[in-house]
Amino acid sequence: EPPDTPNDFSCQTQDLRIVTCTWSQGGDTYLYGRHSPKYTLFEEFSQKMIPCTVSCSEQCSCSWDIGQQRICNITVTVENPLGKKTATDVFDVTHRIYPAAPFQLWEECTGTEITLYWKHQNKGIELFCQTEVLQPDGKVELHNSSDMHLHYASITLDGLQPYTEYTARVRCGAAKHFWRWGEWSEARTIRTKEATPSGKLDIWREITPVLHGRNVTLLWKQAPSFRANGRSISYDVTWEKVEDGSKPESISFSSVYNSTRISIDNHSYKISIMAKNNVNYSLPSVLIIPRATGNSRKTLFCSFLGTEELKEEQVNGTDDGIFISWETRHIYDSYIIDWCNFPMLQPCDLQWKRFGPNTSSALINSAAFVPGVRYNFHIYGSVANRASLLEKKTGYLRELPPLHDPTVQKVELTFNAVTLSWDSYLTNETQSGFVRGYHVYVSPLQENCSLKGSKKHVLPDDSVLCKYTIENPEEKRYTVKHLLSNTKYKLVVKAYTGGGETPIVNFMYIDTPFNSNVLYLLVLLVIVPSLVAAVCRWKMKWVKECCCPVIPSPNKSEVLSFKEFKISSEKVLKISDCIPDMLAVDNKAEAQKL
Repeated sequence: EPPDTPNDFSCQTQDLRIVTCTWSQGGDTYLYGRHSPKYTLFEEFSQKMIPCTVSCSEQCSCSWDIGQQRICNITVTVENPLGKKTATDVFDVTHRIYPAAPFQLWEECTGTEITLYWKHQNKGIELFCQTEVLQPDGKVELHNSSDMHLHYASITLDGLQPYTEYTARVRCGAAKHFWRWGEWSEARTIRTKEATPSGKLDIWREITPVLHGRNVTLLWKQAPSFRANGRSISYDVTWEKVEDGSKPESISFSSVYNSTRISIDNHSYKISIMAKNNVNYSLPSVLIIPRATGNSRKTLFCSFLGTEELKEEQVNGTDDGIFISWETRHIYDSYIIDWCNFPMLQPCDLQWKRFGPNTSSALINSAAFVPGVRYNFHIYGSVANRASLLEKKTGYLRELPPLHDPTVQKVELTFNAVTLSWDSYLTNETQSGFVRGYHVYVSPLQENCSLKGSKKHVLPDDSVLCKYTIENPEEKRYTVKHLLSNTKYKLVVKAYTGGGETPIVNFMYIDTPFNSNVLYLLVLLVIVPSLVAAVCRWKMKWVKECCCPVIPSPNKSEVLSFKEFKISSEKVLKISDCIPDMLAVDNKAEAQKL
């Protein structure tokens, strides 16, 4: 194939004497050896071939000495046996300056400034240079300068951070008739000098009442606005009584420490912590520990923390953290929230965050937060370095079902009801969620359940249980009614939280007793009447004699069975026929007849 026209053909110089022309060589002609493309350069004004050797890799280039010539008209020709193509560039050499890279960089530093120096090869050419500064956070800043001396140039970079590494490099272009930037110098890494620490430490405390005083755990960390500004740093902790102006006590710690514990009495104390490097101290961070009141440890604790009237409020977690809100008071200049990253451990890794006076809510997050752990938050208001406890919150990143089911400790049975008790079940911070209440599940062993007043609950195996809900977590006793007597039942008590409840696995079993009322009714309706009938039959003669006595009949008298006492067919007994032992007369009229 014939060659392509040379693309991007242009020429430039670094020193106004040596000109270098470059161009793209185009596509493959598929001709090789003596038939491969040949390049020639021709200067039209002087009508001379340019004596240079063309070299091609990624692009082609050719350099030569133009002497005193300033205006050039250069034509490049590429040809092979199948054809040729040309490209032309007309230029003023003073308008095509491409400076060489600066070299021999050196610097002078203070804590906040760097003056960077460099040398350049382009003698007699006025240059305009650009310095690239790589910041510690990865951002890049560009600074332009035109301060040129005979043998070197310089630029002053200010507004820098003390004792911080910066990386800089320089490139230059022609100040007059700017063509393009030259090549970058080698990069140079520079560290500014140390300075006094800037800002204050963020400090906090944890107070524990003890006999005759208090233990105060002091904690500190570098706030976002704090900078150490030095190679090595240490911390000085000082405490003194506020009232009597006694001699302060102090202790120093290396940079690896961020807490200490001191013991103080019940007076008010001022505590200050400063950071120190090789230059000076930072401004002090101050805490005022108020005077403790009360004699007992419990009173002491409640007095300076103000926990006697505060109740914990439950808060909800999200995927991003635990949301905390509080009521602002105009008297405070800041608010502090503290919590333990590991509330079940000692030490618990106490953490804290500060907020401005107009902030009333925050999303607290930590890499240590895990689902199923209860975190307690204390909200303090601070004014004049004195902190007061305002509110208490407690919550979970995410609630989980309870770790354990309630253990039924007492079962009271009747023929149609069962009462279950689980008094020892805990609902405190050991649970993996806030216990909202309980579910009691009941079912006959051989069939599905349909008890009055219950809801249906279907198990994965499609069996149906009766479900009762207790919404008060402090209620730990429940009576299931409307059971059948002399029947076997399975039961289970489950606690539930905002995370639900665990699957039902194990049941307890009960047998309701026989209904004794039925037996009593049977006795009353059958057995008692039968006994009465038997006794009555057995005593019938006695009853008849008592209730219906027999009227005497002379014909049945054995005494009157003798013939001499008979008159015709009837038996007659005359009084004169026998001598009675005793005679009683009931009626006087009848007696006279006798």
